[in-house]
Amino acid sequence: MSLRVTCCVLGLLASACQRDAEVTAKPAYDLAMNSHQLMEWVLEPAADIVWDSAGTIITAEGHRELAPGTDAGWDKVVRAGAVLREAGNLLMLPGRAAGADWLEYSQALSGAGRRVMAAANAQDPDALFDAGGHVYQICRACHDQYWVRDED
Repeated sequence: MSLRVTCCVLGLLASACQRDAEVTAKPAYDLAMNSHQLMEWVLEPAADIVWDSAGTIITAEGHRELAPGTDAGWDKVVRAGAVLREAGNLLMLPGRAAGADWLEYSQALSGAGRRVMAAANAQDPDALFDAGGHVYQICRACHDQYWVRDED
């Protein structure tokens, strides 16, 4: 093997090792919110969009369907589902993750966000209602275990 080929091979190996080290290095997270703020400022508004867009209100005057009536309305719900999906990931970041159950709830929230997105993309009011109920069940279960009343 020529000296030139040997140098190229060694250079490529060194470059690959450096890239592997960069990939395995843990990033430094700069969290802007604590978990309570993340839920209040990010999750709750997104969940409210989902819940305000699913179901039926029945009164003495009649009934009103809450499902969006326009593509723009459905797009708003898709975006809210995406926020819920990503918020589940944010809850798993170091500095927020609070144990195995917390991680399970966070992953479930991401899955529920995926269901919301699918229902809204399909413009399926029944599937959206079910997905919204799933979001509620996950939130309730997590709050029952982790809610810190002093943060109110």
